[in-house]
Amino acid sequence: MLSHKLQDALNEQINSEFYSAHLYLSMAAYCDTLSLGGFSHWLKLQYSEELSHALKLFDFITDRGGRVVLQSIDQPPIEFESVIAVMQMALEHERKVTAMIDSLYELALDERDYSAHVLLEWFVDEQVEEEKSVAEVISHLEMVGEDGTGLLILDSRLGARSSE
Repeated sequence: MLSHKLQDALNEQINSEFYSAHLYLSMAAYCDTLSLGGFSHWLKLQYSEELSHALKLFDFITDRGGRVVLQSIDQPPIEFESVIAVMQMALEHERKVTAMIDSLYELALDERDYSAHVLLEWFVDEQVEEEKSVAEVISHLEMVGEDGTGLLILDSRLGARSSE
């Protein structure tokens, strides 16, 4: 059985994962307005990943006899300065999520909830991958700039990403 403290914290993380999904979808919509379908595709895959993260936590709570309590989701930004600003915001957001996962991990240890600890180890590893992936796109954008052939090649490459 989950402690109330851990259950509440996991419910907050579910809300955060749903917000993350909305943020990525809003970013995808912005990229669509710039005719950058590859960036949009990449961001929509991120959207799907965030939804799957929320459902992973949802299932964990219910499997442990807990109660999922869904909360309101804040509206994400809809306007961005540039494509690189989108990706920089994504990286900042992923770093914030990493800090939240780290806090959950610590709480699971404090509560001596070893099954939550195991689940959260998966999320810790996932966050390393998430931050690396976004940082790589930023690095490539910085190399090629935000206009011209390099941007179109990068857009094409991002459009070829398959769901993992």
